[in-house]
Amino acid sequence: MKTILIKCGGSVMDKLAPTFFESLKELESNGYQLVFVHGGGSDINRMLDLFQVPHEFVDGLRKTTAKAMEIVEMVLSGHTNRKLVSNLESKGLKAFGLNGSDSKFLQGRFIDRERLGFVGEVVKINLRIVSLLLREKYIPVITPIAITENGIKLNINADFAAAAIANALQVDKCIFVTDVDGIMIDGKLIQQTDIAEVQRYITEEKITGGMIPKVKSAIDAIEKGLHSVMIVSGEKKFFEGSEWSGTEIHAKERVLQ
Repeated sequence: MKTILIKCGGSVMDKLAPTFFESLKELESNGYQLVFVHGGGSDINRMLDLFQVPHEFVDGLRKTTAKAMEIVEMVLSGHTNRKLVSNLESKGLKAFGLNGSDSKFLQGRFIDRERLGFVGEVVKINLRIVSLLLREKYIPVITPIAITENGIKLNINADFAAAAIANALQVDKCIFVTDVDGIMIDGKLIQQTDIAEVQRYITEEKITGGMIPKVKSAIDAIEKGLHSVMIVSGEKKFFEGSEWSGTEIHAKERVLQ
């Protein structure tokens, strides 16, 4: 069975168009199993502000105090996950919400407790949980929260969680859903590129503004072991009649083969 992992950022979740879900249905009808991993940064920020909990980023990762970790889990598993599962279900897709720490699905360890607090990296994945859901034709919708051997919950960067799960499942494609069609260079959509070329586009200021963090997230995921990441829009169809619409970024080695 072919599997596609779809990483959906919190900021784009409210912008997902009906045509996006049509592409998901078409993928399923083409024999693909779907797995979602989602973020929820904007929702987390709002809740942290509401509870007057300071928040900051260190090296691109959200520094997570014990209090912030409570809010991160509350938002991701109690609000964002429910929202995405409900959205999928309302469009006729079978979805099942899974907190990453449930049944030790995502097992993690601290990256640097002193600098980052309760921020972790995935060290082991219990594939049995997802395999059960996929066998029953459910779409797992996974929060990027891991648990340590001694039961401490950790906040995992959603891009890194997506990469770890994609690697463990040996997926056929890893898709990052954004609010853009892909990488546009001189007004033209680039369908295929590689890390070195993307970095050159940034240096030449052909990739600018909000596109930079999107492509850097994809590159980070590739550097975690993926052979490629595809950037697609959540505001339109990205798959139709076996044709993909978006930009696929490969590791350099992939392009040279």
